[in-house]
Amino acid sequence: MDRSTYRICVVGLGSMGAGAARSCIRAGLETYGVDLDPQRCAALVAQGGAAAGPKCENAADLDAVLLLLVNAAQCKTVLFGPDGLAARLKPGTAVMVSSTISVADAREIAAELSRHDLLVLDAPVSGGAAKADAGEMTVMAAGSRAAFARLRPVLDAVAGTVYDLGDEIGKGATVKIIHQLLAGVHIAVGAEAMALAARAGIPLETMYDVVTHAAGNSWMFENRMKHVVDGDYAPKSAVDIFVKDLRLVTETGLALNFPLPLATTAYSMFANASNAGYGKEDDAAVIKTFAGIELP
Repeated sequence: MDRSTYRICVVGLGSMGAGAARSCIRAGLETYGVDLDPQRCAALVAQGGAAAGPKCENAADLDAVLLLLVNAAQCKTVLFGPDGLAARLKPGTAVMVSSTISVADAREIAAELSRHDLLVLDAPVSGGAAKADAGEMTVMAAGSRAAFARLRPVLDAVAGTVYDLGDEIGKGATVKIIHQLLAGVHIAVGAEAMALAARAGIPLETMYDVVTHAAGNSWMFENRMKHVVDGDYAPKSAVDIFVKDLRLVTETGLALNFPLPLATTAYSMFANASNAGYGKEDDAAVIKTFAGIELP
């Protein structure tokens, strides 16, 4: 497959989408970007991407579409709403659905795309903005062999590791949901630990340094609690994202009649933070719901 003529449109140029698009550009793919924010689109063009217009007017010329949107509703609107992409893509185009969505939504989207003779990969991603920008995201993918083959240039561009979970749509979504259980709980418990340190009068810089050099550390603690130490809650991943993701976790547990006590508690903490007005702040802002402490 000639990568110099391979055309990909990345829909959703947030922190991870923009990084994934830049990785595609560096890999030599003809890369288009679509986002509601025209400044994000302009930034991509300045970095070597191509203007796709607000609705990707060149859809019929594409080889692949990468969706990195907030939720399933946005994916469905982009694909199947008025002037939706699905009806304008040529048969055989591959759609990589990389948003964190439910298993039911992943299967529904895949079924509808199949009716349009399109290939689909249920392929959530992880790694954050830095990994996306470096082309080193972790991809948890399920779909047909044809979809994997068609999307190989994109996977090579954006991923450090691709986990092939077979051809059953929904397996990618399931693995990502389980991963988000861990990510959300790690942030919540990290916030709890740092809040306790603040209440006990331990300098948060000291507490952070101890944990990141000891057995209690995790990637999420090291990344997110640094935001707390710096007093920087500019959103890399917002509180409301984890309200959504941990809701998916708890709903998955309910569907399987399986208890998830820690995930349920973490969901309540993030929902409480959102209700308190911190929903658009960085997810580390879950610490702000603890009373009686002073934060940087």
